[in-house]
Parts: sequence; structure tokens; C-alpha cells
Amino acid sequence: MAKAKRRYVCQACGAVSPRWQGQCEDCGEWNSLVEEAPPSAFSAKHDLQAGGQAIRLIGLDADIALPERMATGLAEFDRAVGGGLVAGSASLIGGDPGIGKSTLLLQAAARMARAGRHVVYVSGEEAADQVRLRARRLGLGDAPVNLASATSVRDILTTLGQRDEPDLLIIDSIQTMHSDLIEGAPGTVSQVRASAQELIRFAKKGGTALILVGHVTKDGSIAGPRVLEHMVDTVLSFEGERSHQYRILRAIKNRFGGTDEIGVFAMAEEGLEEVGNPSALFLTDREERVAGTAVFPALEGTRPVLVEVQALTVRLSSGATPRRAVVGWDSGRLAMVLAVLEARCGLSFSACEVYLNVAGGYRLQDPAADLAVAAALISALSERPVPHDAVMLGEIALSGELRPVAHSALRLREAAKLGFSRAMLPAASATQASGIATTGFRGLGDLVDHLLGRD
Repeated sequence: MAKAKRRYVCQACGAVSPRWQGQCEDCGEWNSLVEEAPPSAFSAKHDLQAGGQAIRLIGLDADIALPERMATGLAEFDRAVGGGLVAGSASLIGGDPGIGKSTLLLQAAARMARAGRHVVYVSGEEAADQVRLRARRLGLGDAPVNLASATSVRDILTTLGQRDEPDLLIIDSIQTMHSDLIEGAPGTVSQVRASAQELIRFAKKGGTALILVGHVTKDGSIAGPRVLEHMVDTVLSFEGERSHQYRILRAIKNRFGGTDEIGVFAMAEEGLEEVGNPSALFLTDREERVAGTAVFPALEGTRPVLVEVQALTVRLSSGATPRRAVVGWDSGRLAMVLAVLEARCGLSFSACEVYLNVAGGYRLQDPAADLAVAAALISALSERPVPHDAVMLGEIALSGELRPVAHSALRLREAAKLGFSRAMLPAASATQASGIATTGFRGLGDLVDHLLGRD
């Protein structure tokens, strides 16, 4: 009998190496290779048709029914997943430690249980009494949720097989689960993959909506093998800073809906509260006009969110190296905007330290924020406040040209609802919107002249 070959699997990316080494060649992580048992070989390679079963083939034009969705009772949660949980689906939710993942899922489980759904919450990190104490603190102590503290997948599936399949099964977390069919400690690549596969198979067979909680690495990505994200139907990211009260639930992958919607929550004493108007969280009191601020109507899916961009410039003595600090935006994109302002508009930031912040801890990824950032920088440098009743949106090209942005009418309608009466944007996007006047600019230099009173 041939001797089984050793294999070493990276616990960060899942790469396989025939020998141990200090650094993974694929992802560059140090001391992440762990020896694992090799997979069993397929014994019937010579005859792939032996013992097989014919599968049913259907055409693309076959009639199918839309998946049935179950409301969680949290409108913001349902919005993020596309309208509710789908029976038989598997979802993976990740987020930083202490961000509120368990609190969010416990609130959703309690509301579904009160609505008559059969809900099972299995915790591998806390005892059942700890979960009950949290539920009482959140005012959910009377919710008919079935709790358990277990880490063995076999024990969990055996218990669930003795009764009717639950409508919702929550596993907190998948990194604490282990399967006795695979060698290795809980949290290793092989254990995470095998445990998730058994749980997903149970959910698909019984029509149970499965939610797996996943740990994240220091860079914010979900820990464990990347194949785990391919196995599930939905990948959710629970984002936010613990120093700020807001939390955003974002769908990164969704086989049953779009990935462009978000759910917004605010952390309060009694748990997470839904935020129907997220703009109220990210706009400060604007009664006093201050230089260096501009309002940008960001777009998250179909939901406009107005955020305030804040800039500060500090002139330095000659010879000092200026600093660039950014919170909530891409530092590389800030460098690009500063370069365009200097090269195309004649403004000098080389002798200034530049600080940029997005109020409320919000993180901007929309390129349409370029114009708002530029306006805040121009205002900070000239110490001339931007009109307090105006919003800014537009993408800046390296030539200084302003490019149009998508869904400008939707953004402007939201700005008008919140009391803004003017909008500054690229000329190609200067569409008419009820309740708000638009001013179009062809280039960044035109905006500079307008804000500095040169036109």
C-alpha cells in the first residue's frame, strides 16, 4: 500500500504545499501552513460511468417559480438580502469583532420566532445562558427561539433530524464548528470547508434558511478558505466603526438578488435600531457656515445617502514635508484630485498639510465624490465656505474635465427632500429636478472660478 503523502494547507488562502515552509507562496502569510490529512483517492477512475445516475436536463425557457422569501421583521436586513431570506438558502455574514453580528442575528431570530417561524440558534462561542442574558438585555427574553451551545456538526444535525426542519438555522460561528469526518482542529481550512458543506447540504435538503457567522482577518476579509464564499448563496458584510453608532449591512454576493442595496442600523442601548433616513447620521449641523465642507449625495443601490466631506489645510514653514491624511476615502484618489487642482487650476497645495474626513465614519467608494472633495479642498485653501444649501457630485478626469455620473436625478431628489436648493455637477448631468436648481460645469477650473467668485 502506497504511503500517504503529506500535504500542508495555508490557513489564510487554502493553498496546498507538499512541504512545510515559513511563508505561503500564494498569499505571502507567515506561519500559516498546517499539515492536514490528504483526501481519499477516487477508486473508479478507469470507468467514470460505473454506478452513475442520470440527471435531468432542462432548458432555459422552462417555467420556474420565484423563490419564496421569509421576512425577518427587520426591514433594513430584508432590504440588504433582496427582500427577505430564501428557504433553502445559505448565507455567510462577516464583520469585525464586537461590531454587532450576533446582536443583529439574535434580533432577526427573535422577530421571526415571534411571527410563528421555527428558529434554531446554535452558538459555538458562547454558552446558551450567555445568549439568553443578551436576549434579556435586548428585551427579547420571551421570544420562542431554540438555543443550543455546540460545536459538533454531527450532534447538531442529529438533533435537528429528530424534529421538523427549522425555518431558520443560525450557526455562530462556522470557524468553531468541527466535523468528525475530517481530521484537523476547528477553524482549519479542511474543517471549515467540511462543516459548511454538511450544514449547507442539510439546509438545501430540508428548505431551511441557513446563516453562518464568519470571522474576519485584519484586512476585513472573511477568514478561512475562499471556497467558503463560493459555497454559500449570499455573502454579507457588516461594516462600521465601534467608535461610531452606525452600522451598514452590505451584500457582497447574492444569488437571489442584487448586491447594490444596503441596510443601515444604529447601535443603541437596546440593540440595533433601523435607520430609515441614513442621511441624518452623516450630516452635521449646518446652520453655521464653515470653510472646508461640502455635501455629496452618495448612492448605495437605490438608496441615496447624503454625507458631508470635510477638508482642512494647514500651511507649513519652508522645508517641512507636508502630510496627507484621509479617513473614509481612497488616499490615492485624493492625491489625484490634488494633482489636478495644482496642474490644471493653478492652486498650490505643496506647502500645505491636507486632512480629509468623511463625517460619521462613512466610507466613500463612489467616483462621483471627486467634485465634493475638490470643493471642500478649494474652500479650505481659500477659507471661503461652500454654499450651505448646495450639494456637489461629479467625477474628475486627469485633464480637469468633469464627467457625468449615474442616477443624478435620483440623488438630486433626495437632496431636495432634505432641504438643499442647489446642485453643482458636470454639465452633461445637469438635468432638471423638481425643487432644486442645477449648475453645470464643463471643467474643474470653472468650479474653482465659481467658488472663488471669479465668474
